Formats: sequence, C-alpha cells, structure tokens
Amino acid sequence: MALALEEGRRGLGLTSPNPPVGAVIVKAGKVLATGYHRRAGSPHAEIEAIGRLRRKAGSARTAAARLRGATMYITLEPCSTVGRTPPCTDALAEAGFSRVVFGTRDPNPGHAGRATRILRARGIEVVPGVLEAECRHLIRMFRKFVLTGTPYVIAKSALTLDGRITRSPGEDRWITGPEARRDVQALRAQVDAILIGGETLRADNPRLTLRGEFARRGRRQPWRVVVSREGRLPRSARLFTDRHRDRTLIFRRKSLEEVLHELGQREITSVLFETGGTLLGEAFRRRLVDEVCFYLAPCIGGGKVRAVAGDGFSCRLRDRSISTVGNDLKVTGIPVYTNIPKKEARA
Repeated sequence: MALALEEGRRGLGLTSPNPPVGAVIVKAGKVLATGYHRRAGSPHAEIEAIGRLRRKAGSARTAAARLRGATMYITLEPCSTVGRTPPCTDALAEAGFSRVVFGTRDPNPGHAGRATRILRARGIEVVPGVLEAECRHLIRMFRKFVLTGTPYVIAKSALTLDGRITRSPGEDRWITGPEARRDVQALRAQVDAILIGGETLRADNPRLTLRGEFARRGRRQPWRVVVSREGRLPRSARLFTDRHRDRTLIFRRKSLEEVLHELGQREITSVLFETGGTLLGEAFRRRLVDEVCFYLAPCIGGGKVRAVAGDGFSCRLRDRSISTVGNDLKVTGIPVYTNIPKKEARA
C-alpha cells in the first residue's frame, strides 16, 4: 500500500474534480505493475495498472495468466458506478483478481461500501482500511468537496518570528528564502485555485502562477481568485493582463462563504489562501480553514501587517508537522478551534 500511495501522489493537482488514486498489482509477493489516476476522464488507477501489465506481458494469454489470482492494492475503494469511465469493480472481477486491498472507503455516502459488497458477491476477498490514515490524507481535498460541495481551504503564509508578513521600510520584501518559495510552488501545484484579497492585489501585484518545473506538469494554471469588498481593483494588474488572465475570477462584496460556494459550483475542490492578515483572520474566525501551512522565517520583522489579524478566535493544530525548508521552518496541521461558543458547547 505504501507503493500505491507513492503512485497516488503523482496525481496530486492533476485529477480534480476526481481524487488522486494509486494502484499496485501483486502476485506471489512480486509487484507486476503500478498505476495512478492521471486526470479526470482518463482511466482510473486500477485500469492504468492493468493496462500496464498487459502491455508488459506481450500477449493477451500471458497477461490473463498473470492477472488471474493476483491482488490489487489501491488507495481508495474502487468505483462501482458508471461515470466518465466504466465501473472498476467490473474490470477487477473480469480480470480474475482473487483479492482487493484498499486504503479508505469512498467518501460519497451513496457509494461507500458498495464496491466491497459487489466484489465479495463475485467471490473476491476484500481487505479494507490498510494505511487508512495516509490514504484519507491523500484524498482530503476531494473528501471535503464531496461531503460539503465546497472546496478544501489551506491557509498559507510566510511570516517573521514576531508574526508579521511585511518587513520594515527599505528591507528586502522577501521574508522566507528561495527554498521555501520553491516549496510554495509545489503546494500551488496541488490545488485548484489561489485566493487573495483586493488589498494584496493592490500592494503586491502578484502573479499567483506555477513557474519553472511546476508549470510543466501537464496541468493548467490554478484559478486566481480575488475577493474585494470595495471593488476598486487596478486594471493594469498582472492577474488581468498576463497570458493567464482567463484564469482570474473576481468576487465583489461577497462573503467568504458565498465565494467558496460559488467556487464549489465550478468544481473547484481546493483553494490556497495566500491573502493578507485581515482576510485570513476572517477565514479563521468563520472556521473556514481546513489546513494550515505557515513558513516561519528566523528573523524579527518589525513590519506593520500581522499574518492573522483580528480577535475572537483561537485554534490549535492537530496532525502537526514541523520541518526545515532552507533556513525557514514549515509548520502544517489541521486547525481545531478552541473558542467554542456556549450554545454550541451545550448542543
């Protein structure tokens, strides 16, 4: 399953609105083929692995013999309904697999457990829940979207030790080093959209694009989303004039909940908030943040702008990860909000 997870991660940022999924075919303790879901509408991971085995086998008879009695490891419960592609449960049964091992159940309540029942009815052993936490993490963005119809929200910020996202006048505007900025490109490559506020647009005139090696992964540029209360936006900004301007969306005088709802209607399953402290504070206060990714620079900035502004909220991080990226610290985790109102606590 660990190898299937490696395969699945290859599809991060490429499969939306479908989940990233990896698959591995094993027989007699030997890996025969691997596969991953490459993009929505293309064959699912199981079918990719089966197809690769058949190509390697050289003949249909040899391929059939190798598939018969083999085990399929897959990070997500196989699909069991007709969508853009036929159900994978049929393909697994017809290929002659004797055992299917998967990591986590389909989060869609109408589909969860259905593949298990279908495969067992056809005489195939099914083993669910292997490396389940890791497999659930792989599809966390898809899971949120399926269950709520709104995208998964990651709050990203680069900040100083005193919690500022700006430097003193006359200093380098970059807070973190080049290694952290490259890591942000990898994070952008995993999401459908990047969101900023109007103030960030006016102050920084950002590009919000994938660049370098991350722009050559066979995926489109993420949507650039601008949320503006006042509606005064400079028409000369890069987001409106560069060659990716058709990937820019503007929302004027709408709440963050309304913005996320409309993004969900566009099948945008994940959003990276790269906005300033005021809007980020509002997102935390409204409990809209699903994941935190902060890059902490080893310096005292003294700037005026806080990374997360406002009062009336607090949270701790679970599933924390702290790592070094160049000279900076990267802190990630899932926010658990601790200031629960009394009426919610009594419910």
